[in-house]
Amino acid sequence: MIEGLTFDDLLLVPQYSEVLPKDVCLETRLTKQLKLNIPLMSAAMDTVTESSMAKAMAREGGIGIIHRNMPPNRQAEEVRKVKRAENGVIFDPVFVKPNATIKEALNLMSNYKIGGVAVVDDDMRLLGILTNRDVRFERNMSKKVLELMTPRKKLIVANKGITLDEARKILHENKIEKLPLVDEENKLIGLITIKDLIHVEEHPNASRDSRGRLMVGAAVGTGKDVFERVEKLTEVDVDLI
Repeated sequence: MIEGLTFDDLLLVPQYSEVLPKDVCLETRLTKQLKLNIPLMSAAMDTVTESSMAKAMAREGGIGIIHRNMPPNRQAEEVRKVKRAENGVIFDPVFVKPNATIKEALNLMSNYKIGGVAVVDDDMRLLGILTNRDVRFERNMSKKVLELMTPRKKLIVANKGITLDEARKILHENKIEKLPLVDEENKLIGLITIKDLIHVEEHPNASRDSRGRLMVGAAVGTGKDVFERVEKLTEVDVDLI
């Protein structure tokens, strides 16, 4: 008969050690390209991992696997929520056109759980920024974004290639929370926010991709929708399938 052991059968006796917790490295490679700072993955179960759990896992250095008990579009949206939760630099910032209504802009901010949106023209040239502070006391939801946004001439912006330390200094010195990145033609190419910089400082061991976004995986199974599911997950930059 094979003997089995349970937790109650074992006792680890504390002993003196020269190794301090801060000196212990738990890094592991999930694949040749993906490294985790702690060897933990959350299960791809509908009672365990959706975007909230995946964000928490990635912030601690592990990774969450979004379950597949949902339509492909919704699963992709769960992955998108994780990828947009934190960024060193946001290379695909949410934006609106100047003729959009305040209601449309607020719905967009609510959907992405953000505090402001860039305002651009049809050529992606930056026209301004609309934040929660701009509309806090506004009651007319049919007003145009153009009427309440902070215009381009009053914005502090930076060019592509700025470091996070340089961005942090600009945000601090100007007492602003968002720093748009523009090219030589004033086209919006990115955004750095104080919230993301704080997250980077608070979670130095987080699992991040090459663009500073939290890492996340997703399960697909072998059903008839597997190819559609993989395609949609790839479109939102899932790290692991």
